[in-house]
Amino acid sequence: MITDLTTGNTKKRLWAFSIPMLISVAFQQVYQIADSMIAGRFISEDALAAVGASYPITMIFMAIAVGTSVGCSVVISRFFGAKQYLYLKSAISTIFIACVVLSVILTIFGVVKGESMLCMLQTPENIFQDGTTYLHIYIYGFIFLFLYNVCTGVFTALGDSRTPLYFLIGSSISNIILDLLFVIGFHMGVAGVAWATFAAQGVSCVLAMIALALRLKHLHTTKPFPIFSFHLLGKISWIAVPSILQQSFVSVGNLFIQSLVNSFGSAVVAGYSSAIKLNTFSMTCLSTLSNAVSSFTAQNMGAGKNERVQEGLRSGLFIGLLVCLPFVLAYFFFGKYAIGLFMKSESQAAIQTGVWFLRITSPFYFVAMIKIMCDGVLRGTGSVQYFMISTFSDLLLRVILAFVFVKGMHMDSVGIWLSWPIGWTISTFLSVFFYWMRPWEKKKKQICN
Repeated sequence: MITDLTTGNTKKRLWAFSIPMLISVAFQQVYQIADSMIAGRFISEDALAAVGASYPITMIFMAIAVGTSVGCSVVISRFFGAKQYLYLKSAISTIFIACVVLSVILTIFGVVKGESMLCMLQTPENIFQDGTTYLHIYIYGFIFLFLYNVCTGVFTALGDSRTPLYFLIGSSISNIILDLLFVIGFHMGVAGVAWATFAAQGVSCVLAMIALALRLKHLHTTKPFPIFSFHLLGKISWIAVPSILQQSFVSVGNLFIQSLVNSFGSAVVAGYSSAIKLNTFSMTCLSTLSNAVSSFTAQNMGAGKNERVQEGLRSGLFIGLLVCLPFVLAYFFFGKYAIGLFMKSESQAAIQTGVWFLRITSPFYFVAMIKIMCDGVLRGTGSVQYFMISTFSDLLLRVILAFVFVKGMHMDSVGIWLSWPIGWTISTFLSVFFYWMRPWEKKKKQICN
């Protein structure tokens, strides 16, 4: 269902639009968490650590897919809000062609350099081989991940947050079933976890592309649209490239942090792997809500209804508060049980590592939420340089402080976890300040002109 976000009550519109997106990302994170849970409980603690060791590298690929999705979503939202369907369809075909080419290049690079990247991260020897196996299979399926995220971005731009939900529910359930079948039934080990994800993502990608093609038939144009346009690719890249860089630099920063974590041994790696999956669950929910705010903002900017932008942010902050609360309560007070889902009870050192991470970081989710919502508005208005500055500040602080606390002050792994809330707090002040500046009101040229 295509939804026009430029009319009606702001809070009700954003609620109705964002809730299916939040449910979608919940299912997506559940099956990613299930990968680690099944690896830790039905294979071994080392298997869990192996999946976790490759996680920062896979997140670089995910960052490119998500950043591209965000970029195309903002541009297509503008065209949809302005009812410029010819440009809209041309932009969609352009981004799909560009993504196929880019995904092939990145897949080749990942297969050739994946093992070298694990070496660079000082991956412990006892989990290196399994980590390599998981990483290579994941990279083989990158094209499915890439194109599926673009489909999701287009659906979101059209105000349709329900269709991606249906695909993710099916994908999540099938991924978990295949995990259990390959690991428990066929005894495929870590490779079984990876192939289950590959198969589930592949089917979801194909079905999403078919559904999108059928949906676009309802947007009538008076003449044929260009299949590929360098002009529109430039417009999409103006938003997408900073989004990709923002996502990628965060992932690159996580590579440095992962190398620091790896130096403490496989037990700490396993605990961190569990905790970071739970942390990613909460942060991805907030980022998804931020994407909803971006689409809301972009549609209204395209329709010339700039006064609704502030209303969208207020509604986003309110929903974000409700999203944060259960995560904070669960992680801070019941973190031991949450981490215990990933591994057997005898893995006490790993469990304690994860508990400390969650107790230190989770109270600051409220702070991070404010930053992420402000970033959603800045991105939706095309003011991408500002949210990049705040995000890079967060990243640099986290990496630098983690090394200072561990290498300079000789703290244990807890020193790494302390860098998260400090980075979030400072970068939140920057994002709020940039929003308060209202840079989009000074722009004379809009992206649809």
